[in-house]
Amino acid sequence: MPPTAPLTSPTKEEELTTITEAPNVAAAIETLESHLHPTPSWTVEDHPQPTGREEIWRFTPLKRFKTLLNPVADGLGTLDWSGEFPDGVTVDSITLEQAQALASEAPTDRISALAAEQSVHRTHIQVPANAEIDEPIVFTGKGQGGEARDHVVVTVGAHAKATIVFRYEGSATYAEKTDVIVGDGAQVNLITLQDWDAGSVHGGQRTVSIGRDAHVKTVTASLGGDIRLQENSHYNGPGGEVEAYGLYFADENQHIQHRLFVDHNAPHTKSNVDYRGALRGKGAHSVWIGDVLIRKVAENIDTYESNKNLVLTDGCQADSVPNLEIETGEIAGAGHSSSTGRFDDEQLFYLMSRGISEEESRRLVAHGFFADIIRKVGIPEIEAKMLATIERELDIVHGSTATKADEQ
Repeated sequence: MPPTAPLTSPTKEEELTTITEAPNVAAAIETLESHLHPTPSWTVEDHPQPTGREEIWRFTPLKRFKTLLNPVADGLGTLDWSGEFPDGVTVDSITLEQAQALASEAPTDRISALAAEQSVHRTHIQVPANAEIDEPIVFTGKGQGGEARDHVVVTVGAHAKATIVFRYEGSATYAEKTDVIVGDGAQVNLITLQDWDAGSVHGGQRTVSIGRDAHVKTVTASLGGDIRLQENSHYNGPGGEVEAYGLYFADENQHIQHRLFVDHNAPHTKSNVDYRGALRGKGAHSVWIGDVLIRKVAENIDTYESNKNLVLTDGCQADSVPNLEIETGEIAGAGHSSSTGRFDDEQLFYLMSRGISEEESRRLVAHGFFADIIRKVGIPEIEAKMLATIERELDIVHGSTATKADEQ
């Protein structure tokens, strides 16, 4: 829970705090019933234990996420949250009922349903209408090795401008339900950095609701721990736009899974998705599912989704599944692409032909592969952290390569 008060259970007075409710758009969106789109529900029993045969779970190593799929009887906590937020931004503890009323949508999987039901602290972060926040609003959650579940609701008022950052660090078994409601005409940058210690597990659901003529840019970076995130976006009116960028680096025996769903439920809306990942080491596994639904009402929309995976060593597996569901022919543009492979031989040849060593050429190609995404962050400190992590991973790859060469 991002801090507003001591990290203890809310008092009765806190539970009765009056909040300004944003429209609950969940009821206004046509319910989807298919193997790709489970019916949203706050009731945990509506999300049965997965077997691994379900479409939304077939890529997930269920044993690793077993704890997040079961209720916790006792000992459940929250992360140690710290925050930096300017005047005008409020952070309040809310009740379960208030969180559900404010949320963009109900949970669509068991992990997020349990996170919402069992959250020790439920938090409402509010940026007022017409506010222009120049400095990033940064919240850092640090795990101390235990189990934690949180439900966070962020509301950004109409015509506001803000950059909101969530950083996850330390060690934890963590589940989240996060809702971000962006008002009409607002401009929001939402950055999330999963930089857990090895052995951590992180799962949950994030939903962004985009107001009329609003612009949202999300940057999601997964660099540590086993991760499974469901990332949803939909529109509260025409003219909304979302840019969703992501990067991930899967190490030996690490599982990273990003599942995106962009629901074009309003006309004249736009979306652009670009996720890039690299894998190294035996058992490294990445999963990217990109699903874009263009409803019948969503005429004159424009969408494109892309996923690229760079395989650095043998023994890795990258699953990439782009989907387009189109219910109207009146669209401005729609497309998707996916690629998985090793270093581009032509790029390496070009660099090496100019006197650059093979190791440095590979490093430069890898940096270029991620550079377009990292530049989207716009916060030097976080950009530097991402680059340092990538540099460390490349050092490991090149070090192991050098060792093998020496042995030969």
